[in-house]
Amino acid sequence: MAMTFRFKWLLFLVLWLQAAVTMADDRLTGNVIGTTESVDYNTWQLSTTVNTREMAFDGNLDTFFASWERSYTWTGLDLGTPHVITRVGWSPRDDVHGEQRVILGVFEGANRSDFMDALPLYVIDQRGTIGRISYADVSCSRGFRYVRYVGPNDARCNIAEIEFYGHEGEGDDSHLYQLTNLPTVSIHTENNVEPFDKETEIPSQLTIISDDGTKLLSEAGSTRERGNFSRTFPKRPYRIKFDAKQNVLDAPAKAKKWTLINNYGDKTLMRNLLAFHLSRILEMPYTPYGTAVDVFLNGEYKGCYQLCDQIQVHKKRVNITEMTPEDNSGEALTGGYLIEVDAYADQELSWFTSDYNTRVTIKSPDEDEITTQQKNYIRNHYSKMEKSWRTYLDTDTYLRHFIVGEMSGNTDTYWSVYMYKQRGDDKIYTGPVWDFDLAFENDNRTYPINNHSQWVFQYGSYEGYMRTLTNNITNDSNAKAKLISIWDKARHNGLDEESLLAYVDDLSQQLNRSQELNFTRWPIMNEYIHQNPVIWGSYQAEVNNVKNYIKDRIAWIDNKLGYTFVPDDPSGISSASVDNDQTVKVYSISGVFLGNDINSLPTGIYIVRQGDTTRMTLNTKR
Repeated sequence: MAMTFRFKWLLFLVLWLQAAVTMADDRLTGNVIGTTESVDYNTWQLSTTVNTREMAFDGNLDTFFASWERSYTWTGLDLGTPHVITRVGWSPRDDVHGEQRVILGVFEGANRSDFMDALPLYVIDQRGTIGRISYADVSCSRGFRYVRYVGPNDARCNIAEIEFYGHEGEGDDSHLYQLTNLPTVSIHTENNVEPFDKETEIPSQLTIISDDGTKLLSEAGSTRERGNFSRTFPKRPYRIKFDAKQNVLDAPAKAKKWTLINNYGDKTLMRNLLAFHLSRILEMPYTPYGTAVDVFLNGEYKGCYQLCDQIQVHKKRVNITEMTPEDNSGEALTGGYLIEVDAYADQELSWFTSDYNTRVTIKSPDEDEITTQQKNYIRNHYSKMEKSWRTYLDTDTYLRHFIVGEMSGNTDTYWSVYMYKQRGDDKIYTGPVWDFDLAFENDNRTYPINNHSQWVFQYGSYEGYMRTLTNNITNDSNAKAKLISIWDKARHNGLDEESLLAYVDDLSQQLNRSQELNFTRWPIMNEYIHQNPVIWGSYQAEVNNVKNYIKDRIAWIDNKLGYTFVPDDPSGISSASVDNDQTVKVYSISGVFLGNDINSLPTGIYIVRQGDTTRMTLNTKR
């Protein structure tokens, strides 16, 4: 007991000393910096003398800084030398909206006056209190010369008072601020330019903080928007590109290009990650890397995103030969090509229309390097594949891709399909899987999916010849047998109710804190977004919708294929014995329906279903 008391006393003493050191840190002063243009609320005119940035540091809670622009505005201090910040304080403007307007306000520190190298210090996640300073401890070991408060989106900053505490010193990078348990991605663009299209690469500093703030990647690069329809949402998707190849988090590829998927209409924020999990279960040759992250842009919190591979030719991504402009004849002309069946292809620079009017974007070779010979070759070869798919299509990858689309209920599976062709190989391969924001019961045009008797591809969206092609493949006897075999292996490899629901629960737990902040930034939980079929009303209800869909979908596909799942470790195998008063259904071990009479089948082991009973049975009769 004495040891326990002594230990507790020592622990208390250590914590008290740490708190005392923090409290002992000085309130810092310096030259006020920040947004120069303010708003005069009396005249609603731009001003540089009323409600200025200096008001946030005058010690008077009755004055305030209010910027002319509504977003990306800030006020801060030039401390003269680097200081380790240990505490921040803030008080909202005294008006009806003041307490609410500080939520998601961001504190940052930097050693460049343009804040290109800035790191987050703290994010306000609660309402402020008018007439009182609220305080928060800062857990960031690096020292900064420049510190600032960036107002939340659409708030005109509107802050009555800001305080910084700390001590002089360079500090170190042993522990940095990470917003949640997810990695923090912070992007600062040159001149604070917000990305505005898919073509303009804006010079940027790209920063990723992970491993509970103990790991930092911060390198120069560029940022632009990405996507098609997803770009129309207020929460924009981005493509980031490092100037030099980087190992990002635990991704397999060391690469320059990465994507930040916005998942705006997917209120679970996990549908793409869940589909990638299915792709791995189906043993697709390449499944894109993806992980959830928190994103900041120029000091403003943007929400929970998905950091993913850029789909490109790369030895750890789409592993095919990368062509050069000199590859114009012989075997060199045959590949590799990365293409995308793409309903938006006509908005791209490098694309073609097949003989069956399918629009296809050429992803590689790049649009500024592809030659006329190369473009003609891949167009002609793709058209040959549509006409003679048994010869020119790799049905194995096509069927695995098909199952991911059907299991997820992805309406857009054949609206956008990645495919590739390797040099010296006549086959066109399908993959990787991509774009699942409308999957897992998130499309009002197809909801509820499991009430339909047809495959999703037969009534979902599609481009060109894709529906006819897929229908031809799935009705082919050899392809259907292969489909059942692939499904059977997947069903024994994690495509089962228990495993998938556990995976969903794990994702929802990982995302829980981040989703709270995301839906504070984007309060859309009770709005119909994109093709949402139902407003479920809460994050957990959204997740439950996915779980219920998965449970029903597995059974639906089993039934559609005439397949019966038998665990790897069945309780036993009995000799053939049937109740003649009940209908008998006999299946092969791989789940293929063989008829209603086991005695007419060769000697072997079969799956026999009678009523609610299913068992493995040894047939010894010829």
